[in-house]
Amino acid sequence: MNIDLLRRLCETPGVPGHEHRVRDLILKEIEGVFDDVQTDAMGSLICRRDARKPSPNGEKPKKVMLLCHMDEIGFLVSHITDKGFVYVQPVGGFDPRNLFSRRILVSTDEGDLKGVMNPAGRPVHIATPEDRKKIPEVTEFIIDMGLGEKTRDVVKVGDMVTLDEPLIEVGEKVVSKALDNRVACWLGIEAMRALGDADHSCEIYVAFTSQEEVGLRGAKTAAYAIKPDIGLGIDITLACDTPGVPEQDQTTEQGKGFGLHVKDSSFIADLQLVKDIEELAKSEKIPYQRTMLRSGGQDGAAAQQAAAGAKAIGIVVGTRYVHTVTEMIDKGDLIAARDILAAYLKHN
Repeated sequence: MNIDLLRRLCETPGVPGHEHRVRDLILKEIEGVFDDVQTDAMGSLICRRDARKPSPNGEKPKKVMLLCHMDEIGFLVSHITDKGFVYVQPVGGFDPRNLFSRRILVSTDEGDLKGVMNPAGRPVHIATPEDRKKIPEVTEFIIDMGLGEKTRDVVKVGDMVTLDEPLIEVGEKVVSKALDNRVACWLGIEAMRALGDADHSCEIYVAFTSQEEVGLRGAKTAAYAIKPDIGLGIDITLACDTPGVPEQDQTTEQGKGFGLHVKDSSFIADLQLVKDIEELAKSEKIPYQRTMLRSGGQDGAAAQQAAAGAKAIGIVVGTRYVHTVTEMIDKGDLIAARDILAAYLKHN
């Protein structure tokens, strides 16, 4: 299992609209894997591998599209005070309870500069009882880079800010920020490597998409351009198999295989596609579990609704503590997702 690749993907900053460094990393990794690679106007990386054998019915090859978004949740600088304190606006959904006392990176023209994030206001020693009860809004947090008035010389409105934490291995788990959705970038690369030189009659597109966290934006334009017959939304999903969550809300259980994602608030998967992948997983002895979400969306929805439409489903990896710097996946679940993708592409 290529943990080094996952580490480099997760630790490379890339919020919506600023995915270029992740894209450059992927470009180096996929050299020689695809027959054609293009970057579209939205910054998505569109990679095509032609069919390796004729379609069984003699028709044009089916277009199978994997959608793997590159962006992570983060912030953009919105204001710098005279004293050098930085305010930000979020790009992606944050729970402010997870933002106290965080180390961050501000990506400037001068490079990545370190800083800390804390809410404005009194610290605990002088806080009132009311202060201690309050949960600040994201826009009430400030960044201190230790530069004082010089901050304005190097930081500009619109600069990218990401949380600064390394990937670590914990038992059979991997913990990192940005597993949502560098997991999918890893799968888009490693599934194609696992496919190797296998013959397949479908035309494969792997789209490393931009701006998913702010509305599936890159996936919408990429899917409209490709007009796939089948869209596979590759993503993480919730694994709430932890204390304090009712069993019916767990979504997935870690260690039980990849998630066969059949519904969220953005799409409902194609029924026959669900059955086909389920049967393939059983025949290949790849562990899986069906998954649904009451809310949230993913890039598979964009493929389903592009142009005249496509059959779509999600292939997902259950993740604990989503949208924090302690996102956690099970290594076996990640391998299962890779294996089902490679098997599905091989058999189509």
